Amino acid sequence: MRLWSLHPSLLDRAGLVALWREGLLAQKVLQGQTVGYRFHPQLQRFRESPEPVMAIAAYLCAVHEEAGARGYHFDGAKIALTRQLPRIAVTHGQVAFEREHLKEKLRSRAPERLADLLKPRVRLHPLFRLVPGGVAPWEKR
Repeated sequence: MRLWSLHPSLLDRAGLVALWREGLLAQKVLQGQTVGYRFHPQLQRFRESPEPVMAIAAYLCAVHEEAGARGYHFDGAKIALTRQLPRIAVTHGQVAFEREHLKEKLRSRAPERLADLLKPRVRLHPLFRLVPGGVAPWEKR
C-alpha cells in the first residue's frame, strides 16, 4: 500500500488507479471493515488525525478529482462523507523520499511523466502541509 504525499497529478495511469484502490482499502481499514492491513504503517498519519476516516475521505476526494480531470470514471460514491479538516503535516524528508521512489517507478513505467518530478518544487496532495524533518518513522525503506 502506498498513499502518496505527492499530488495525484504526478502519477501515471497505473499509479493513479492503484492509489484509488489502495485509498479505498485504507478507508475500509480505518472504518474497521477489514481484517487485513489494520497495522499497515502508511495508515499511521491518518490514524493520528483527529478524524481518521474523514482524513482518508478527504485524501480520496483529491484522487477522485484528478481522475475526473483525466477523463476516468472512479466511483465517488465510495468515498465516506467528508468535511473540511486541518491539513496533515508531511516532512521535507518524507516528500524527498517519495519523490525519488516515484521517479524510479516512472523511469521504467512512464518516463514521459518524469518532468514534473524534476522541477525544484513538487506539488503535494492538498491534504498535506510541508514541515521540516526527515523521513517519517513509519516509512519502509
